[in-house]
Order: sequence, then C-alpha cells, then structure tokens
Amino acid sequence: MCVQDVIGGARVYLSRPAPARRYGVAVRKPMDLPFDPIERAAAIWERRFGEARAMAAVTSIMRVHQILLGELDAMLRPFGLTFARYEALVLLSFSRAGALPLRLVGERLMVHPTSVTNAIDRLERAELVVRRPNPQDRRGTLAEITPAGRDVVSRATEVLMAAGFGMRGYDDAQLDDMFGLLRSLRVDAGDFSE
Repeated sequence: MCVQDVIGGARVYLSRPAPARRYGVAVRKPMDLPFDPIERAAAIWERRFGEARAMAAVTSIMRVHQILLGELDAMLRPFGLTFARYEALVLLSFSRAGALPLRLVGERLMVHPTSVTNAIDRLERAELVVRRPNPQDRRGTLAEITPAGRDVVSRATEVLMAAGFGMRGYDDAQLDDMFGLLRSLRVDAGDFSE
C-alpha cells in the first residue's frame, strides 16, 4: 500500500516510511567518546596479533559505510527511497530504453538477485517502476522506470548532489585519491578488469 504525498510541488507515491531506528541505534548520533575506538582496537590488536594497519583500515571503511548509508537513506526518506532503491532507479534512468533485465540490474549494481527483486518490488509498489516481459527472453523480466520514477530520481539527485553525497568535507583531489585507492581494491577483488 502506498501513501500519496506532495513533495516539492509534485505528487509522488511513497512506500511506507522506513523505521527511524533502522540500525538499532541512530547511526549519526554523536558518540562523544574520549578516544577513537578503532585506533584503540588497533593498538590492542598490535600487541596481541601483530600488524594492525589493514584491520584498522577495514574497520574504518566499514564504519564509514554505516555512517554514509545512514545519512544517504535519511536524505532519501522523504522520497520513499533507500540508497539501494535510488541506485536501481538511477541505473534504469541511465539505460537507453529506461528498462533493463533484472539480471543486468543485479550485475550492474553488484548485488545478489534477491536484493534486486526486493528493491524492484518496493519500487513497483511505489509506482516508480513497472515490470514488463522481456521481448528478448520469454522467461525474463524487464524493470522499467516510470515517469514518476524519473521525477523522483531527478529531485532526489538534486538533494544528494547539494549534500555532496555526504562527502562535503573532502576536496576534489582527496575524492579522486579515495576513489583511486578503493578502485584498486575492487580490481583485485575481480569486480572488473582494467
């Protein structure tokens, strides 16, 4: 069941609001700790197991993931989206026909087919996406973005861009460096070949 609402002067259909405490605790709530818990864990790790740089880096990346996902989901909540659903809408809006087979959506977003099905189900309930038979594959299904979906993705993108996707504290060179460092890890993991 969808809730009809007006956001930015346009009528949109929102899915049920996400629970406010999705992670059990507010992700962005300041912890006000008198120390960096990851740095502290790295020092203990170093004494017990040895070299801690990789552990500290991975733990930092995982914490930053929690922080960013919480912030992005909060920015997208007024549009009835999570970041995962937003990514699916953007991908569909980038395609020439505005439609892609569900299998390709999963490949391009690098997520499990179950996650794709869940995201498309929710987007379909919100009338932002429709499913259509795939004319190229009788057993396959296409997900197609609707005009309402295009409108929502456009307005949501404006909000995310204005917020720098939660990365406003970094300049262009730092963002490029960060992307390069993480890209090499993705290459090593086999996401793609250079």
